[in-house]
Amino acid sequence: MLQAHTSLWHYLWIAPNVFLLTLGVLIWIRGLARQFPAFCAFAVLTATGHLALYVADVSPSVSPTNFWRVEWARLLIESVLKFAVVAEIFSHVFGSYASLARLGRIMIRSVGVVLVFASALAAAHTPQDGQFGIISGVHLLEQTTDLIETGLLIFIFLFAASFHLRFERPLLGIALGLAASGCVHLATWAIFTNAHWSNPKRVPLDFVNMGTFHAAVLIWSYYLLFPYKLASKAFAYKPPVELRENNLAVWNRELERLLHS
Repeated sequence: MLQAHTSLWHYLWIAPNVFLLTLGVLIWIRGLARQFPAFCAFAVLTATGHLALYVADVSPSVSPTNFWRVEWARLLIESVLKFAVVAEIFSHVFGSYASLARLGRIMIRSVGVVLVFASALAAAHTPQDGQFGIISGVHLLEQTTDLIETGLLIFIFLFAASFHLRFERPLLGIALGLAASGCVHLATWAIFTNAHWSNPKRVPLDFVNMGTFHAAVLIWSYYLLFPYKLASKAFAYKPPVELRENNLAVWNRELERLLHS
């Protein structure tokens, strides 16, 4: 039976983050950090934050209130990094179209950061019941971040597919891992809130989220560390020259003219 603080629970909290931290270091060593600096920072800082939270959870000297304060800080940093990664994905996909990429990068970063801190501010001012207000605030911020992040990734996938734009192999893995983790987390949260379960009954859903994050780390590792020749051709779109010239390239030229007018 799935219970907190079992061997599986410890493994799913520690192992994926050790793997992710190792991945971040390998990305740096292999020079991929120059190509994907936001994801490299996300890998290192997210893993470090989760491991610090684990230490706070198992340490008897850390009070529950201080544990959730650590979680607040970790989640705020991770949320900003996630939106930076989404902006990085957008920039790479539309990198051949300077004006669209520049405008999209500004919009995603600006809107993403504003929404994250706006949701954090709203959660912080939610009526609190003793120490539990800070817990509900963390949950609210986490779900808001996942919702925005997943929506932006779906938009990028659909927009790129409509113009048959190609995802680089590492970029595809980064996007798939983030989207899968975000979608599963939103689904489990919807089940928890609508079923009105108590916290003990939520533990199996926590295992689902932890297992999905583990799978996401494995996806990132596979797509970033294995040779490009193993990339799936199903996602390697060869864009027709006529379509790009007659549509997206035209939009890019018009936007360039508008920005410089």
